[in-house]
Amino acid sequence: MRKQVLYANANYEEIISKNGYFIDKTKYIEKLELIDNPVFLRPRRFGKSLWCRILECYYNINQKDDFERLFGNTYIGKNPTPLRNSFFVLHLDFSVIDPTGNIADIEKSFNHSCNLCIATMLELCQKWFNGQITVDLRENASATLEYVIKFIQAKKLPYLYVIIDEYDNFANQLIVSAKDQLYRELTRDDSFMKTFFKTLKEGRKTGAVANVFITGVLPITMDDMASGFNIARFITLHPQFEHMLGFTQSETDNLLDEIYRDYDLNPSSRKEVDEIIKTQYNGYCFLNPHNEPLYNPTMLMNFLVQLCENQSIPELLTDLNLRTDISWVRRITGANPANTEEFVNRLTTENVILYDKNFLTTKFNMFQFFEKGFYPISFF
Repeated sequence: MRKQVLYANANYEEIISKNGYFIDKTKYIEKLELIDNPVFLRPRRFGKSLWCRILECYYNINQKDDFERLFGNTYIGKNPTPLRNSFFVLHLDFSVIDPTGNIADIEKSFNHSCNLCIATMLELCQKWFNGQITVDLRENASATLEYVIKFIQAKKLPYLYVIIDEYDNFANQLIVSAKDQLYRELTRDDSFMKTFFKTLKEGRKTGAVANVFITGVLPITMDDMASGFNIARFITLHPQFEHMLGFTQSETDNLLDEIYRDYDLNPSSRKEVDEIIKTQYNGYCFLNPHNEPLYNPTMLMNFLVQLCENQSIPELLTDLNLRTDISWVRRITGANPANTEEFVNRLTTENVILYDKNFLTTKFNMFQFFEKGFYPISFF
């Protein structure tokens, strides 16, 4: 069966069942096992959610019997680690949390979302929990999580592997909306979110939580909550993980070779396609501008879907779902039209902005983020 070119699909099991094209990054799983509490940041639609789903499938004790189907043709399937399919997996997605209303409203949405994920995990793991824990979706999520962790510890059950996707999503929405007071309430010492991360920290200390993997876009929230989860290890700027997400040139070339063969595309168009792709979608250098740049996978797959469907180069090359959000540009530059215009003009005409490398730390707080000296770092 001919493979499918799938756009913006973050469901790993579905990609496998639909025989979708898949660039194998699973060699990074064994590297991640050497890192405690990793935090990995990348731009929007860069494959973070799919990666979280891959980790869930790999470590989930309930999917042990499905390992060969899901990973048999991958690097990790041929080189599995001893930890494969050995944990309960709690997979949280903070992008579903509603940031509207006051802090009590946000907390209510947070509790409901986290409790629902915990309840689902418990239901899927009935073999071990046997209905001994009841979750009230309205209750404090930190208290629910603490009880589950203590239960695991007391009953000597398999450990809990926690995945938090888009940890900063709803916090970022507060920032871009200039709801600074709400953001301060969210990150204060006694906030519900800080308490939740303190609970995770305690679980890591006792060993009932095997590890915590976190993805997001910005480092601000994690820095402002440092006392709640000061055990996090930022691997965003680690050379070993630079290419963990996103497509390298060689990976893209191999993908195009497959697609041209499977879809019987005209070989004479290949040179033009290569040039368009490189011009339009290649340019993410996270560590060094002289390193191999990365393609945003969602942008690239959007182009390839159209190429295969129409058997010709698409007219519209920009994925409308990934246009730069002008509200972020204005927010970063302090909503000052002169500052915004100056910064954008320099980017578009000079194609480069110098910055102080001493400012490029793995994390910094919200107040630094909007200082003029930090504009280049904030955009980065």
